[in-house]
Amino acid sequence: MTTSPTHLALLTLALLAVFLLALLAAVTAGLLARWDGASAPAALLRAGIAFGGTLTLLIAVLALVAGTLT
Repeated sequence: MTTSPTHLALLTLALLAVFLLALLAAVTAGLLARWDGASAPAALLRAGIAFGGTLTLLIAVLALVAGTLT
């Protein structure tokens, strides 16, 4: 089964949007942790956890949506 270039472009854009949302969540979590008085390594750890969790959740939602549309 072949995939049209339009579907590949939309998938690429959706993955880029998911990555940017996860990055935004990570930056926000890191800044909030730093403002709360956490050390820089602790703030980076919280940012990494937020990035990983958000990315996992959004990729799962994207896979669910893509599975129902095909």
